[in-house]
Amino acid sequence: MTSPVTIIGAGLGGLTLARVLHVHGIPATVYEAEASASARTQGGMLDIHDYNGQLALRAAHLTEEFRDIILEGRQAMRILDRSGKVLLDKADDGTGGRPEVQRGELRRILLASLPAGTVQWGHKVDEARALGDGRHEVVFADGSTVTTSLLVGADGAWSRVRPLLSAAEPVYIGMSFVETYLYDADTRHPALAKAVGDGTMLALDPGGQEIHAHREAGGTLHVYIVLSKPLEWFADIDFDDIDLAGAGAATARIAAEFDGWAPELTALITESDTAPVLRPHNALPGEHRWDRVPGVTLLGDAAHLAAQDGEGANFAMLDAAELAQSLAAHPDDAETALAEYERVMFARSAAAAAEAAAMSDATPQDAIDFFTQDERTR
Repeated sequence: MTSPVTIIGAGLGGLTLARVLHVHGIPATVYEAEASASARTQGGMLDIHDYNGQLALRAAHLTEEFRDIILEGRQAMRILDRSGKVLLDKADDGTGGRPEVQRGELRRILLASLPAGTVQWGHKVDEARALGDGRHEVVFADGSTVTTSLLVGADGAWSRVRPLLSAAEPVYIGMSFVETYLYDADTRHPALAKAVGDGTMLALDPGGQEIHAHREAGGTLHVYIVLSKPLEWFADIDFDDIDLAGAGAATARIAAEFDGWAPELTALITESDTAPVLRPHNALPGEHRWDRVPGVTLLGDAAHLAAQDGEGANFAMLDAAELAQSLAAHPDDAETALAEYERVMFARSAAAAAEAAAMSDATPQDAIDFFTQDERTR
């Protein structure tokens, strides 16, 4: 079995690549490990930026569909200190360049824009191997294979395609998020809903502990508790007990790290309607790159996994659009297309990694300055 472009991973990057290729008349097949489009809840909110993610959606001819799923008012931003004092309260006046959408809705419009059968569900990759002359074989867990002359790894942090290009592996950066949800917050948790406000709330402390919360659709508050701890510290907490009643010990252990914080902030942890879920943060080297290997490339987290900074999905989509446009511009010379794409992508990801490193020691005032600067200077 052969395919002109074989894409591994039906995340936002892989789907954007398939869509922009389709716009240019280039067929592609996407192989995804999940059993179906509805097999897993697709995360929370994403702010899609006018300088990367929205450019990709324009290239995909999906700007109108994107506008239809924007959650109005969610660009509002509140920054608090640990006492609950409001340091910044910025309303969404409709002029910002980072509108918020639900990740699942964005994935839905991308899937709907593809020809039937483009995504092959239930195809978990075991390995990808070189056959020579720029051709590669992908071996799936069920024993089936696909052979392709153009393979793209859009399969995230633990990519099975990346070893064809690089020996680099993600490493833990010393910080984890603990994720929880509160539902119907305006009715059931009104004080917490007020503290979060209409969009995003960041409660920051110079010690490195933070609480982030996003107001999602339907009055849901999506909370991330940020802790700079080694993985061994989290290993002593039982996150596997997903029953809320049984997760009390885990919740209490996390909340104890915020002793002395305002009660309306710690309640975002202790009043959670879901058991806490650990999300360790890993990253690839800041200037991760590889020598050109014929017939294969990477995009998104497979290429440049970084600490979470709100750019990951946007960069993956922009990678995808630029790769597709480069292939369309060089229909008879895929190697030139891949080389041009990688040159631009490497420079962009290195610059982003340097900026993220510079922000690693950011103070609450740095965050305020960032969210109050002119959107055009970002």
